[in-house]
Amino acid sequence: MLRSDQPADPSRLRTLAEDLARAAGTTALAGRRKLPTGQLPKHNTKSSLTDPVTEFDFAAEAYIVKELRQHRPDDAIVGEEGAGDSGTSGIEWHIDPIDGTANFLYDLPAWCTSVAAVHSGRPTTDAIAGAVYIPVTNEMFSAHAGGGATLNELPISVSNADAIAMSLIGTGFSYRQDQRVVQADRIQSLLPQVRDIRRCGSAAIDLAFVACSRLDAYFEEHLHSWDMAAGLLIANEAGAKVSGLNGGDPDELGAVAASPGIHAALLAAIQSASS
Repeated sequence: MLRSDQPADPSRLRTLAEDLARAAGTTALAGRRKLPTGQLPKHNTKSSLTDPVTEFDFAAEAYIVKELRQHRPDDAIVGEEGAGDSGTSGIEWHIDPIDGTANFLYDLPAWCTSVAAVHSGRPTTDAIAGAVYIPVTNEMFSAHAGGGATLNELPISVSNADAIAMSLIGTGFSYRQDQRVVQADRIQSLLPQVRDIRRCGSAAIDLAFVACSRLDAYFEEHLHSWDMAAGLLIANEAGAKVSGLNGGDPDELGAVAASPGIHAALLAAIQSASS
């Protein structure tokens, strides 16, 4: 593995991100499979009573942090479950040990481990390597800056959609009740304008699905860096047009990843539905 005293080669950081995501996700799945059918893992809540976190989230993050401290001791770390180490190398890792914890809780397949390396910049625009691993389906999505995106080592690309009326759109909802009210109103207006809308429950998976044409576009707001750093890079490297909801850079206020042929029309529809 690449050590932090070596040059930050994006392709090697990509391999490291893949290794970390696969190992952590596989271990979390094995732990979940040990529970009797129908039994939910013990869990607490975070931002709201509907926002769960389990021992498997903490264990997966701890594993990734331990490996990074061994192989990249000078890098910074930002983890969803509290990991926060400063670094001196200019590389910052954004980790979501289980993105889609509610799905994990109910033993639904749409959860993943997301790992991204960012070089001296914003995680939504300056990621240089990333991996999104879905353990239940054994699917590894990854990319590095300028190196294209792959699914299980095979190249992937976005769809050729050119009309939102015939496009399948992914989105997600906040855990906060007041934000959900706004989002529900928007969906009510947007739904008649598109083929259909999917709510997978994992931002990282939705972004990966845009990258491999399983969705034509995805948008969401109120995300965190660990939710989308790897997924945005993968979607962008697969040819998606990536932006914020207002057309600027994606950030925690909102992100859009779409096939280029529908990006402008989707932004206009979202903005109209939000007004």
